[in-house]
Amino acid sequence: MSNDDQYGGGAGGSGYGEIGGTGQTRTRLPDSPSDQYGPPRRTPRASRGLVTVVGVVVLLIAAIAFANQSGDSPSTPTPNTPPPPASTAATGTRPVDGKNGAIPKGFAHDEQGAQSAAANYAVSLVSADILKPQMRRQIVRQVFVADKVSELETRLDQAYGKAFLDQAGLDANGNAAQGLTYISRTVPVGSKTIKYSDSTTTIDVWCTGAFGTAGVGSTNPVSNDWFTMTLTLRWAENDWKVENFAQKDGPAPVHTDRTASTAEEIAKAATEFGGFTYAR
Repeated sequence: MSNDDQYGGGAGGSGYGEIGGTGQTRTRLPDSPSDQYGPPRRTPRASRGLVTVVGVVVLLIAAIAFANQSGDSPSTPTPNTPPPPASTAATGTRPVDGKNGAIPKGFAHDEQGAQSAAANYAVSLVSADILKPQMRRQIVRQVFVADKVSELETRLDQAYGKAFLDQAGLDANGNAAQGLTYISRTVPVGSKTIKYSDSTTTIDVWCTGAFGTAGVGSTNPVSNDWFTMTLTLRWAENDWKVENFAQKDGPAPVHTDRTASTAEEIAKAATEFGGFTYAR
């Protein structure tokens, strides 16, 4: 999908900046060279009295520090402290109680429900159906808040206009040529809350997927992609609805050297393997 448009596609928008640190090498200085004609120089031994005084001072400092330490005061987390396990573990909560067509609806009015909604909406917004004008209108009306529908329809119609469809090898209705299968399957890997309130929330959804046209003679072969979608949700019509969304490249793991499947195998998998309703 378009790399320049933030509204849909396998990858788009600006990529993540590189994350890294400066490595440090600790150099150990060599010991003083020994005299090959005599015994090595030795460090003079400290007097027993000096050693005793230093030991008493050290013990006194340690005792004061221990006495002043409070076992009840929480330690300040460092920037490298990993998030608690609950932030990435499954909640076990049922994500929805119904569907509007193929799109889940009825998400819980809490943070867990917002994350589930964002994950499922990401799947719909980067799907093959979003490229079909009639299906796109249905998706927009089901997923977005009512006061954003008109604006988003216009922007998506522009993004997925003739130039984009021609580049993807699709006709004006978003369909591939005879004998070819267009694939756009998104799989959420995880989600996290950027900010949350009972009325609005912002969620990041880390995704991977398969995108392209499968079949003999395809000029747009199916490939894998990794990207992150940021969705701003609003509580409306007794459900979480999308107010806006954007997309970034990555984070992407290292590719393996696994042999790619044939176009026929990919096309068959896309039609035989069904999708999921995603829970947080």
